[in-house]
Amino acid sequence: MAKILISPGKYIQVSGEMKRLGNYASSYVNKALVLISPGGYKRIGAEIEKSFSTEECDLVFENFQGECSKKEIDRLKEIMKEKNCDLVIGIGGGKIFDTAKAVAYYQKTPVIICPTIASTDAPCSALSVLYTEEGVFEEYLFLPSNPNLVLMDTDIIVKSPVRLTVAGMGDALATYFEARACQRSDAISCAGGKTTSAAMALAELCFDTLMEEGVKAKCALEAGVCTPAVEKIIEANTLLSGLGFESAGLAGAHAIHNGLTVLEECHSMYHGEKVAFGTIVQLVLENVSQEELEDVIDFCVEVGLPVTLKELGVENVTEEKMMEVAKLACSEKDTLHNMPFEVTPETVYAAIMAADSYGHYFLGE
Repeated sequence: MAKILISPGKYIQVSGEMKRLGNYASSYVNKALVLISPGGYKRIGAEIEKSFSTEECDLVFENFQGECSKKEIDRLKEIMKEKNCDLVIGIGGGKIFDTAKAVAYYQKTPVIICPTIASTDAPCSALSVLYTEEGVFEEYLFLPSNPNLVLMDTDIIVKSPVRLTVAGMGDALATYFEARACQRSDAISCAGGKTTSAAMALAELCFDTLMEEGVKAKCALEAGVCTPAVEKIIEANTLLSGLGFESAGLAGAHAIHNGLTVLEECHSMYHGEKVAFGTIVQLVLENVSQEELEDVIDFCVEVGLPVTLKELGVENVTEEKMMEVAKLACSEKDTLHNMPFEVTPETVYAAIMAADSYGHYFLGE
């Protein structure tokens, strides 16, 4: 089987770039559907409209309904047809991106992704994660191509809540470890082929960047400023993690995240926060060295990522609830089976409980 690496058509990261969105859009089409949250429109809607004011490309704003579900995708497909739109622009966070990418795929149009936060590696990928209307993981929708353009305006990212960028570090934290597991098991990546050396190098660089720059970036963001460390973390969370996970593969951490979606208590937690805990669970499953496990947990504690089920909002931890998580994580259609050994709900349950115990130990509880 071929080795495959895929990426967005173009990735742009610089301050103030949202002011040029209309110019970028006009090079593709005549009329754009802009998918955005009400809060996002309130913050930057006027800036987006101004960027289109001197261009020949028109735009139609549409509020995102909150979940990347089949129902929401179908609703937006009908609006695209009704308004004669020939481009989708997703502005906001991960679920908006995934919805925009899916709608563009079904409508056979280009798609531009404009993150206002650096909280996931979703922007660059040819993948949409579909959930039920209640927010429970349903399936992955693999797309034939990546976004045409990913535009990161660092001015906007810096103004977003610090917790969101930290959550992005949690999502990026899994990249190297899942890539390594897929390489060891010779698994097929999200790109549809075997892992390339380039993808592994990007995944490892992603991890190294987190370790070197993560705490510095968090401190700078808390001070409301953009430093070289912040720029590097934005790139790691978005580009390095995006290319690394997609062309190297997903394994245990994201499957554990998907399992956690069955717990209503976790629905208030961000994707990357659940993935960070899933990374610890994967490392327990692999029985990695104590040093490696300590490095990862120490990093999570230092930047403020959850290392226990309690920190994820699960107050009443029972065997029944955790077995539900383990069973969903072990679903045949999920990526836990990319681990280089057999996994079962029982072994996953044990790893979840052990990871939680390690977390309490490191917190001194």
